[in-house]
Amino acid sequence: MSTSDLDTDEVQVDEASLEGRRSTRRLSRLLIGGSLATVLAVVAVVAVLLRPAGNSTEAVPTQDSVDAGFARDMAIHHQQAVELSFIVRDRTGDEDVRRLAYDVINTQANQRGMLLGWLDVWGLPKSSQEPPMSWMGHDMSGMKGMAGMNGMDYMPHDGSLMPGMATNTQMDQLRNATGKTAEILYLRLLTAHHMGGIAMSEAAAEMAKTEQVRRLAQGMVDSQRAEIKVMADMLKQRGATA
Repeated sequence: MSTSDLDTDEVQVDEASLEGRRSTRRLSRLLIGGSLATVLAVVAVVAVLLRPAGNSTEAVPTQDSVDAGFARDMAIHHQQAVELSFIVRDRTGDEDVRRLAYDVINTQANQRGMLLGWLDVWGLPKSSQEPPMSWMGHDMSGMKGMAGMNGMDYMPHDGSLMPGMATNTQMDQLRNATGKTAEILYLRLLTAHHMGGIAMSEAAAEMAKTEQVRRLAQGMVDSQRAEIKVMADMLKQRGATA
């Protein structure tokens, strides 16, 4: 699925959507060298479009729903993880790090295609005038590890729109690093990225109304927790910590 399909004329440009579109253009250029990830994303979207929605009485998510907000924000969040992984792929020859990067590229490009595909099925725009994570402004005090958390508490800065996202400065540092230095920086950035993504996914797994969104969100939580453990070991092998 080509990211140039983003509906850029559907909403007024705000800081979050503008940064998201800029990142999308960068990602499109990167995906020229990652045809496998693109194919996986397209296959995922086709599968979602052809699959029954589940409960026929399940209401279609609305513009301001948790389901739609999670789909939009996680698509942007995943977008950066894929970009980070393409960068490190070309900055190191270490097979373990490159294998992890390929796994992230394939998995998160696939999931991103699903998220954007759902928005199409629901007839909803892929961008919003609302601040990132505003859908997490609901009462989450009863959720494990989420006491006092409000999605609108995070202040976007230097290209980091949501918790865990790398800043533009950090992205540039990764682009300029090589070898072991690049490996350590990537593992640290991706660990933080996963931690931010897990918090969002846990909220969606708890609050989303549609079964497929809850299922995907929980799958993200489980897989990214496992990857964090793997990355901790990889950092230790390199004499570093997250």
